[in-house]
This record gives sequence, structure tokens and C-alpha cells, in this order.
Amino acid sequence: MTAERMKLISRNRKAYFEYTIDDLYEAGLVLKGTEVKSLRMGKANIADAYARFRDGDLFLLNANISPYPHAAGQNHEPTRPRKLLLHRRELKRLWGKLTERGYTLIPLKLYFKNEHAKVELGLAKGKKNFDKRETIRRREEQR
Repeated sequence: MTAERMKLISRNRKAYFEYTIDDLYEAGLVLKGTEVKSLRMGKANIADAYARFRDGDLFLLNANISPYPHAAGQNHEPTRPRKLLLHRRELKRLWGKLTERGYTLIPLKLYFKNEHAKVELGLAKGKKNFDKRETIRRREEQR
């Protein structure tokens, strides 16, 4: 069995403060060549990104992958919707959960795993202000 190599590209630091994460999913990304090169340089931001269903497929929206500087006129649009690759049973389970009130799907990490670009998605429910204060209080106690 081969060891898995992971290289972290971007992490959504606000996610665990703003949301309560219930489930985690790993999804592949459909990318263009210049996007992959830009990701290898570490030029990505997923802080404001989220995932939504469109025509039965899951898409990552608002994720910013900077244009590749050495691509002359062949560059990509930085915030274009990117298709996410999941198994059909996972898509059905997510569809059912997302139709419930209050759930959303947010990216937590963007990374390379064995040369493939992956995103870790969290099934999340938004926190109220008092929940956020509790998180701050717990962090202060641990410090």
C-alpha cells in the first residue's frame, strides 16, 4: 500500500468559528490547466466559498484561484464555478441534508492528495452569536 502525500494549498480558518460542522466529505475538482498551475503556486482563497447544487451536479462557487502569471491569453476566470466530483450516493445524501433548513456546504481545506486537487467539504449549520462567544470563552480557558 502506498503512502498518501498531501500538500495543503488553502484553509478556511473562519469556518469552525462561524459554523458548527456536522459531516466531512472529500471531493475532487474539475480544473483547467492554468488553475492547476496556480494552485501548485499556492494562489487560492476559499474563505468566502460555498457549494451548491445546479442541475443535479455539485459546484464550488466563489472560490478564488488567482490567474496564472505565465499564461499569455489562455488564463481562467478567477471565481468561476467549479464542478465537484463525489460518488452518487454521497450526492444524494448531501441533497437530502441541504434541503433541510439551516444547512450549507462549505469548503474547509483545499489540497493536493497524490497529485489530485481535492477539497474537504463540511456540512455546516450557522452559529448564533452566543455560540460564538462560547467558542471564544473555551479558547481563552485553554490558553
